[in-house]
Amino acid sequence: MKYKFIYLSLSVLLFCIIIFSLGAGAMQIPFKDVILLLWKSMSGSSISEEDELLKNILMEIRIPRIIFCTLIGAILGITGTAIQGIFRNPLAEPGLVGISSGASFFAALTIVFEASLIALIGNSLNLYLISISAFIGASLAVILVYRISIVEGKSNIATMILAGIAINALAGAATGLMSYMASEQQLRNITFWSLGSMAGATWEAVNIIIFAVVSVIPLLFFGKALNLFALGESQAEMMGLNTKRLKILIIICSTLSVGVSVAFGGIIAFVGLLVPHTLRLIGSVDNRFLLPTSLLGGAIVLNLADLIARTIIQPLELPIGVITALIGAPVLLGILLREKRKL
Repeated sequence: MKYKFIYLSLSVLLFCIIIFSLGAGAMQIPFKDVILLLWKSMSGSSISEEDELLKNILMEIRIPRIIFCTLIGAILGITGTAIQGIFRNPLAEPGLVGISSGASFFAALTIVFEASLIALIGNSLNLYLISISAFIGASLAVILVYRISIVEGKSNIATMILAGIAINALAGAATGLMSYMASEQQLRNITFWSLGSMAGATWEAVNIIIFAVVSVIPLLFFGKALNLFALGESQAEMMGLNTKRLKILIIICSTLSVGVSVAFGGIIAFVGLLVPHTLRLIGSVDNRFLLPTSLLGGAIVLNLADLIARTIIQPLELPIGVITALIGAPVLLGILLREKRKL
């Protein structure tokens, strides 16, 4: 009964934030006008010139952006829970295995050498060149970390963590080098991308993010396996769990989904770390509960952060990565202090 109440509460909260976000922004749209415009758009009714502008803002900017936030937040939330489960470490997140740092390096590399790359491959991929490069960088970093972690045919979690730290440091240094080589405008682009933003949300980007969401659906069925894995790798194997396959599947699903998310939204910190922690406090440590609720929790946090980012200093917009850090860091510190008092 408690779990059903949490599921319902999270769903209602997400719905309310989405509805409020439709009307909020540099140009405010009253709630009744939002409903009216949505109805006219779906029914094909005639719209006045004044309403046509509001309709375009709603249908071409706000709705794609809200869907974009919802999907990326859901991805970051559930992959954070899955990564913490596979590493048996509540401080783990997708960035630990090099996804974020690899994407950052390749994005910075592309920004600095964009003209040369366009001359080499043509203009066909110009619009999504940075996103494609970021995804490739994220994938290569994770593959490298995983290969390093292989010991006697099995991936060692401790070695994977250390390899991830090393690759993160190496990619960070390489990104710093790209920043040093960049022109003033290129440096601004690198900084803006690394801070995260939902401003690039389009229907085309939403379609690609939907593909990423498909790759996290298998994670919903790993709750029981992760509960067994929490007992220890050897104990889980004695109980019939194929731990090697579990680790590979979770890393592949997380890399595909987070890689695409980072490629289009930039670096968004704390969502994958904060959401599972909060849900453990209000619900349970059972991964069968955490994995589905993390989808909702991540979507709520990112939609709330984006709402703040685009309304707090209108008409300007703050990077969403700054907002998630400002929300996430104090909450995480509060959780740590609360746990400390229990000791």
